[in-house]
Amino acid sequence: MDTQGLTIIHTGNGKGKSTAAFGLALRSYGAGLNVLIMQFIKGKKISGELKALELLSKIPADNKIEIRQCGLGFIDKNNFDEHKQAAESSFEIARAEILSDTWDLIILDEIIYCVKFGLLDVEKVLELIKIRSPKLHLVLTGRDAPQILIDAADLVTEMKLIKHPFQRGIKAQRGIEF
Repeated sequence: MDTQGLTIIHTGNGKGKSTAAFGLALRSYGAGLNVLIMQFIKGKKISGELKALELLSKIPADNKIEIRQCGLGFIDKNNFDEHKQAAESSFEIARAEILSDTWDLIILDEIIYCVKFGLLDVEKVLELIKIRSPKLHLVLTGRDAPQILIDAADLVTEMKLIKHPFQRGIKAQRGIEF
């Protein structure tokens, strides 16, 4: 059976967009697919998923899983131009990887935030969906997905915030939020 690549979006104001994408990456890798994850906002901060995927990538296998942190961290208005430059550079890398025919699944984590904050034009992101191979699965994550991206996707899931420990003053915890 031939693979029908899907464009998948995880959006909404609730927790779990990236977490769901990482779960899909793990499932895909376990099924023998080649997986690339590009994080568009997160900088060089070490997270649980980064450590786990780096360890997993060292285990000999016929397929591969790779994660790349491309951003500078949380967007700071004082260095907006640097964030924009990092997003544009990451976009070009993502574009090349999408066209490379190396990967079965590419996750562009937080790329929708780049659109929301004006680091990337939505038309550029739409281009990535249009140029992908029909066999490539492409996942985009981030809050406030624009309707044009939703319309172009095959599967869209909205994470809805109902309750979060942050609302009670509980800080982000290792292994849960990072």
